[in-house]
Amino acid sequence: MSDAAGTLRTTPGSSRLHAGVAYGALGLPLAFVALPLYVLLPHLYASRFGVPLAALGALLLVARLLDAVADPWIGHWTDRWFAHSTGRALAVAALAALGAVIGFHALLFPQVAGTPALLAWCGAALALTYLAYSVLSVMHQSWGARLGGNAPQRAGVVAWREGFALLGVLVASVLPATAGLAATSATFAAALLLGLVCLAQAPRPSPSRLVEPLATSGPLRDAAFRRLLAVFVVNGIASAMPATLVLFFIRDRLQLEAWEPLFLASYFAAGALSMPLWVRAVPRFGLARPWLAAMVLAVAAFVGAAALETGQLAGYVAVCVASGMALGADLALPSALLAGVIARSGQAGRAEGSYFGWWNFAIKLNLALAAGVALPLLAALGYTPGARDADALDALTWAYCLLPCALKLAAACLLWGLWIRSPHAEERR
Repeated sequence: MSDAAGTLRTTPGSSRLHAGVAYGALGLPLAFVALPLYVLLPHLYASRFGVPLAALGALLLVARLLDAVADPWIGHWTDRWFAHSTGRALAVAALAALGAVIGFHALLFPQVAGTPALLAWCGAALALTYLAYSVLSVMHQSWGARLGGNAPQRAGVVAWREGFALLGVLVASVLPATAGLAATSATFAAALLLGLVCLAQAPRPSPSRLVEPLATSGPLRDAAFRRLLAVFVVNGIASAMPATLVLFFIRDRLQLEAWEPLFLASYFAAGALSMPLWVRAVPRFGLARPWLAAMVLAVAAFVGAAALETGQLAGYVAVCVASGMALGADLALPSALLAGVIARSGQAGRAEGSYFGWWNFAIKLNLALAAGVALPLLAALGYTPGARDADALDALTWAYCLLPCALKLAAACLLWGLWIRSPHAEERR
């Protein structure tokens, strides 16, 4: 275990705070390219530019799938960059940051008109943005995993990164409605520069072993990783579907568009504030059981959402708080479980990038499937943005609330059967 990792976890007072902030700060701008952009983009292009939902869903599906395929290779090369030096990894991250800034701005401000041209512009900008994001996120995740530690310590490291990510999601969700898209783009660029400067001052993992990095497909040969990945994929699809449809649900089902900032703020604030509570549960219950509890909480929240009527402001705020608390566990606990899988596999210090490459492949596959299935399905069922007829709104409610509940329950069953009740006792924490 590196001295740097020990500093991050055990140095009292301001030194520990400084180390946590320095490592975690990059999570804030990276969050702009994750959930907020994925929530904002379908509604922006469908409502403002008139791009059909089916065509937009197909584009997002293809863009995410192509991006996801690149992640295992990016993870493989991340291990090579760390094997050379941490400085090499930071230099590559700086180049990726430049690409992310250019692509993000282009997505928000297309310079073309007409559906075919808009789809082509959006596809090219998505490719650049997602590739740059992948390099940055895999490098950042690998850095944290290489710091090592036991289950509570791993959860603490992840909590710094994901806590900043939730703050970034909150900022990126509120900025477009309150300050405009130009301010959102400028804030993203400034925060990304600051995050890289902070990371350069963060505790550094021990140097990688000077051996050949793991083959690109190597993590898939790890049975524990495959079991964890199965749970993660099903749970991720369940979370990604409502994220893709939330603005449609607020504006058409609830007809509470003016309260969007409150809903998004309460959701992400609940996630951020609940994360320390989930981490505190780890020493007593391990990592998997609190994650299971969060899945059950999410199901209860979305069953409640399905029962809401138009204009029920307080009820939907309660849904946002409960589902946001479940989000806190989804962000803090699975990555900590993965870090433990890597340590037990004997690949610590040389293959974190390869594992997180496949992990991010799964995240993007989840988002691609959510958009590629939910949006065309809604269009086929007769829903269009702005719809008010009962059949269209019932279809929206089913896709936003009830289908994710079924998937969450499936993920909970997988977590119980493949992990918590696994004969491999060491996997339970």
